[in-house]
Amino acid sequence: MIGAIFEAAMKQGRDDMAWHRLLLGLVSMLALASATLPVPAHAAADASPIAAPADRPFAGTIELEVDARDIRHRLFRVRQTLPVQGPGPLTLLYPEWEPSSHGPSVSVAQLAGLVVRAGPQRLEWRRDVLDMHAFHVQVPAGVDTLEVEFQYVTRAGDALLRADLVVVQWQRLLVYPAGWFARNIAVHAQLSLPPGLKPVTSLQTKVAGEDRLDVAATSLETLLDAPLIAARHLRSLELGQAGQPPLRLQLLAESRQAVETTPQDIARLRGLVGQTHAVFGPAPYRHFDAMVVLSDAFASGGIEHADSAEIYLPADFFRDHAAQLNNLDLIAHEHVHAWNGRARVPDGQWTPTPNLPIRNDLLWVYEGQTEFWGRVLAARSGLRGRQDALDRLALDAAQVQVANGRAWKSLRDTVHDPRYVTGRATIWPEWQRRKDYYTEGVLLWLDVDMTLRERSNGRLGLDDFARRFFAVQAAERPRLYGFDEVCRTLDAVMPLDWSAYLDARLDAHTPVVLDGLARAGWSLAFGPQPSEVFRQHERELAASDLTYSVGMVVTAEGVVRSVLWDSPAFEAGLAPGARLLSLDGAPFSLARLHARIAEDDGRALALDYLLEATRSTATLRYRGGLRYPRLERRPGTPDRLSQLLAGVDTGPASAARK
Repeated sequence: MIGAIFEAAMKQGRDDMAWHRLLLGLVSMLALASATLPVPAHAAADASPIAAPADRPFAGTIELEVDARDIRHRLFRVRQTLPVQGPGPLTLLYPEWEPSSHGPSVSVAQLAGLVVRAGPQRLEWRRDVLDMHAFHVQVPAGVDTLEVEFQYVTRAGDALLRADLVVVQWQRLLVYPAGWFARNIAVHAQLSLPPGLKPVTSLQTKVAGEDRLDVAATSLETLLDAPLIAARHLRSLELGQAGQPPLRLQLLAESRQAVETTPQDIARLRGLVGQTHAVFGPAPYRHFDAMVVLSDAFASGGIEHADSAEIYLPADFFRDHAAQLNNLDLIAHEHVHAWNGRARVPDGQWTPTPNLPIRNDLLWVYEGQTEFWGRVLAARSGLRGRQDALDRLALDAAQVQVANGRAWKSLRDTVHDPRYVTGRATIWPEWQRRKDYYTEGVLLWLDVDMTLRERSNGRLGLDDFARRFFAVQAAERPRLYGFDEVCRTLDAVMPLDWSAYLDARLDAHTPVVLDGLARAGWSLAFGPQPSEVFRQHERELAASDLTYSVGMVVTAEGVVRSVLWDSPAFEAGLAPGARLLSLDGAPFSLARLHARIAEDDGRALALDYLLEATRSTATLRYRGGLRYPRLERRPGTPDRLSQLLAGVDTGPASAARK
């Protein structure tokens, strides 16, 4: 009957009164049906409400003790004393959502041994039936505080807890009461560390005993955004600029050699900070600690915070600068986030607690423009040479060009990836797409910059947008923004229908963002020799990247890491996970594969391979030789890209002119 009403309603015009009458009938029948359905007794008993966060005072201070000394078992041991606001039901929440990862990346699966006590009395808790990060307890009358203890179990690959290096991310090491904004809950933390480690954090601390640290009481919101890292070896470099708040580069490592730097290293890093302020203006923080962990135990990457950053780089980052071409903008990227992502925050990215979902509509600004500035600032400061900067952009452009999943999944849609892709394998990366707002964001904002330069005869660029848009003082953080404000600020720089301009690129099913290269006076091309940037990209993959020729990535052992959708390798029947055994009847080797592709004589490649214990032969047909990306100048056009990458004068005379 309900289905008949809905079908009849759909046949009516949406403006017809019949639509409203029939829809009202549908709703009434649904309400009547739900009212008459029996509710199981156990379901009613299990349905405990979780108090919504309210912006109200929280009485008392949570005492948090973290013991990070059990390095044999890789366990953090946690004890908490929580003030309670009265008797009755209470829900304890374990954080789930991280602003820096843009998704639910804290897993309650690593919490173990949870016990709640009121004095000597153990209180039984019950996990919420829908929210696995919520634990319900009943507070007895006359109780002022609860004692909570649990362990945080690290995984083998986490590397968070080692004898010479400990990474304390508070969001994994506490629970808190539901019903309040995180900024209204005070927390006082104490931390016990393995002997001899030197700690760094943006918070105020003092020594509270041998290898014990006292962290000054602060809000839960601030604590969650202020990790602490302790290492056997620490070197602090003051990189702050005259008239700007202190900025310290904190180098942390397990070996003394890793933290050694040269005067040239320090000069480049100071130049990077100067170029960053030339773009964005005054710092939006009172002080900033860029905590750089130099260790091969972590993948290269970074995590942004308001007054600090976690930056993970190889142990030989400073010792072998020439081998770090694809890591040279990480420090710049995380520092830029102090403006873009922490001072200016997209609507939906800020939430009152770490257990409310984050909205990622504007990650193409938050991450995409930050990635763009990382490329630009690494070049302007001299961290990355001009040719290497061009080759890095060529790799970006090539990756954007082959992302054929754009045919069904737009750049705008990739912003939702952190909510469901993180921690899961992507089998066909170019077709499924995975967080492409980073790399395609570089080309999107390059296109915007070149549009501004082209229409203003070189007078204006994205620097002018950044200086206006990210002008925020520390006391104003966080200041939210939406799509309309992005467009209004761009329009203030250069009048244009920016909403239509951006929509056309965010929703495109072809790589129109590559138009920015043409405006820049350059084009994407391919040649038979890889650049040094590309060679290092392959070393990081531990494989040969033949995506731009036959369409696959393959290791020296013949394992096919990935296959480009609709490429010659795809059409030949190859799939990720296959192991190549022979080529044209001879044992497989990368050298033989490269030589056959380079011959380009029209003969198909016969590849015997093993996939899931089944042996097969693939006939791979391809013409075009080896192809590696590079940028080429477009004859007779202005070189606007070199203008963008040129460093800005940051000397005293330049400051006076500004």
